[in-house]
Amino acid sequence: METFDLLYVALALATALAGSKLAKVSRLPNVTGYLVLGILVGPYCFNFLHQEYLDKFSIVTDVALVFIAFTIGAEFEWKFLKRVGKAPVIIGIMEGLTATLLVDIILLSIGTEVPMALCIGAIASATAAASTMMVVKQYKCRGPLTNTLLPVVAIDDAVALICYGISLAIAKLVSGGVGDNMALSIAKPFIEIVVSLLFGGLLGFILSLLCKLFTGRGNRLACTLTMLFICLSLCDKWGLSTLLACMMLGAIFANTSAVSDKIFEPVDRLTPPIYMVFFILSGASLNIRIIPTLGVIGVIYVVFRVVGKSLGAYLGATVCKCEPTVKKWMGLTLIPQEGVAIGLATLAQSAFPEYGQTIKTVVLCGIIIYELIGPMVTKFALKKAGELTVDPSIVKKA
Repeated sequence: METFDLLYVALALATALAGSKLAKVSRLPNVTGYLVLGILVGPYCFNFLHQEYLDKFSIVTDVALVFIAFTIGAEFEWKFLKRVGKAPVIIGIMEGLTATLLVDIILLSIGTEVPMALCIGAIASATAAASTMMVVKQYKCRGPLTNTLLPVVAIDDAVALICYGISLAIAKLVSGGVGDNMALSIAKPFIEIVVSLLFGGLLGFILSLLCKLFTGRGNRLACTLTMLFICLSLCDKWGLSTLLACMMLGAIFANTSAVSDKIFEPVDRLTPPIYMVFFILSGASLNIRIIPTLGVIGVIYVVFRVVGKSLGAYLGATVCKCEPTVKKWMGLTLIPQEGVAIGLATLAQSAFPEYGQTIKTVVLCGIIIYELIGPMVTKFALKKAGELTVDPSIVKKA
């Protein structure tokens, strides 16, 4: 990266600031404002941010997701988990599986090729932690729905990886490409999840020890960044799940360190500009021109993923005897979709080149639609549940 490239970082930040004002005027979540203006300045609209710069700044996306995962991990504090109980785990599993199975069934019923149907169905289980987290933070949401939502979003990535791994193994078996490695293909996502969690947990424990050794606030923040960047780089090198590892890092640190609150506070102050650039870049990378190519398969994916998540969340909340607001509104808070889904679609493209382009087009079209409407629907659901502690009319005047 050259010094002049920082001008484009400045452009992204300036665009994000304008997006936040647009969001306040229209009473929309900030995320929506960032994404809309990101699309406008991106290579598929006015092309102020060229594709080469999106590629250069991809590290910003990785860093933002690391901080988001670390912050969500803090929600897994033991005393908090004792209070919310088993509900997030059951809801997370049921909403992910129901979305996958429903999309699979509908696609197969219209004659879609089995490998394509199974891959698209598996990707349907993934949910975007970033968009959901930003809406919760912006409106300082508090209540039963929010308390259940954040752990569900964290669990969702594990469910998506498992669904994808099993679906991919079955798809290869059907297409005759799995050979004698069926058991290994099914076991692989479980191994990846376990190793990612163990690695993240180890780094979280090391961070707790470092925060005992270093007592200055600046030094402790430097220790935190060190562990997060180690986690990001080694997970990428070893093929582990960065999101799961960083979530576990945050969870173990929150449960083993007496000063964790003093770390998460400066992290929250440090990250807003990173998140702003992240969502501008995310919007800029959305090619809205491909939406007309969605087709029947795409429409089924977009519609029945939401139906599946809503139905699965309702069933899970009913089984756990959650409060009525959780049963009614949880499904609508799980619409956003982004990074993990793109990663899985890329893997599917490599595994089945003959279906890869269709799968990726369907998923990308879905992500564009979900990212534009998802934050608004999440805000609507949280508002209906009575958990927005910051009134949108007050936000508008800010």
